[in-house]
Amino acid sequence: MRVKAVITYDGSAYQGFQKQTSTDKTVTSDIEKALLSLQIDSSIVGSGRTDAGVHATGQVIHFDLPKFWSDLDKLKLNLNRKLTQVRFKHISSVSNDFHARFSAKKRLYRYVFKTQKPSVFEQKYISYYPAEFDEVLLTQALALFEGEHDFNYFHKTGTVTHTTVRAIYKINYIQRNNYHYIYFQANGFLRSQVRMMVEAAMQCARGEMTIKQLKEQIECQEKHTTRLAPPEGLYLAKINY
Repeated sequence: MRVKAVITYDGSAYQGFQKQTSTDKTVTSDIEKALLSLQIDSSIVGSGRTDAGVHATGQVIHFDLPKFWSDLDKLKLNLNRKLTQVRFKHISSVSNDFHARFSAKKRLYRYVFKTQKPSVFEQKYISYYPAEFDEVLLTQALALFEGEHDFNYFHKTGTVTHTTVRAIYKINYIQRNNYHYIYFQANGFLRSQVRMMVEAAMQCARGEMTIKQLKEQIECQEKHTTRLAPPEGLYLAKINY
């Protein structure tokens, strides 16, 4: 039986979501070890990969269960007992052709940062941009990413995909007290694309790059920056199917 699970995890505890040969401290490795301890020998597939230090409040995975595992509530309880940095929010049965990545229609990421230094309790979960910035310029810069574009200049090397074209449906910027939130909704994202877009927009907002230069990079005319926003404030928030 194939199941779909919605999970949350603390990315500060991991070197990323995907399995790696150099370390076993990944989200996938921890989950698969927990499954194996319950006599479930199955690989998991996620809706998308997250970098080291990046969190999730709504990551979706799928995996296959042996016939003797039919009580999904009990499975959720057992997995949550075994895992310390990952929590299973919900597990449900799905059709065998369901795929956590390829069946997804929309993905939502949330980025949160402060211009005042986060407290010791926040520093793993909120990014820090020490310089003040122009909110109007930030909003203008973010708006340029909306729509369908070739994001070939906005991803890290190592991206495995047949196309770098993605459709950004909506970007929202919200400020609440000393906290700044940016929401990105799209049909998909390339490796580290969200962090690179945030950093480029912030460079415009701080006067380090012009709106014209950002347009040139979006249009793949010239690459002006490859810097990434800090990972701590990024959350994979929701997947729609």
